Order: sequence, then structure tokens, then C-alpha cells
Amino acid sequence: MSPIQVVIDTNVVVSAARSRLGASHALMLRIRDKRWQTNVSTTLVLEYEEQLRAEMMRQGKDPSSADEFLDYLVFMANRRNIFFKWRPMLADPGDDFLLELAIASGARFIVTFNVRDFARAHAFGIAPVRPAEFLKVLEEVT
Repeated sequence: MSPIQVVIDTNVVVSAARSRLGASHALMLRIRDKRWQTNVSTTLVLEYEEQLRAEMMRQGKDPSSADEFLDYLVFMANRRNIFFKWRPMLADPGDDFLLELAIASGARFIVTFNVRDFARAHAFGIAPVRPAEFLKVLEEVT
């Protein structure tokens, strides 16, 4: 069985860096799980880096402390190039690149806290889900 393809929104990655108690952190701990695989593009990695470094600064930590995790995340992910743009599709134009990445990677899910912002993803067979919902999906996959 091939792994479920997923795109993880930046808000989930930052949430995992903020707290070890939530579903976001639990999901990041399962990044090596063979049942699923995340996908990244250059644009998404740059956004991860910017937001994770800002979060580290907010916590009073060295911003470069995010680099090791980010390197690992990118190592584990499928790296995708986006050749076709679907803009504008979403209510927030800043999220269009995530939908384009999900389409290009054949993702079944976009894991995000902004589920309503990705409602039009359903037209492409992509379900926007919160981290806790995706963890439940993983429990159902054997």
C-alpha cells in the first residue's frame, strides 16, 4: 500500500513548535510513519523557515534552533515542483500555493487549522482536516 499523500499547513508546524501537548506535535512525531508522507515545495519550505524562526524568537530561543527540525522535515518529505497554477482559487490568496502543491502531489489531505479557508479543495478530491482529524485517519489505516 502506498502512503497517503499530505500537505501540512505552516500553522500546524508552528503549533507543534509551540506546544508538545497538542495533535500538531503528535503528528510531527509521526513524520517517519510509513502510512503517510508529507509534501513540500520551495515556497512552503521558505514559509516554514520564516514562521518557525519567528516562533523561536518569540520563545526567546535562537532562531537557528528551528533549522535541524526543518532539515529533517524536508528530508522526510516529497519535494515537489509546481508547474501549473490554479490561482485564484481560495478565499485567502496566500493559501493558493498550498492547494497547488496538494494538487501536484496527489495529496488526499491538507492538514490545517484553517479548514474553512480550503473548502474549495474538495473540488479536487482533497480534504482539509485538522491535525487531530488526520491522526484519526491514520488510526484507521493498518
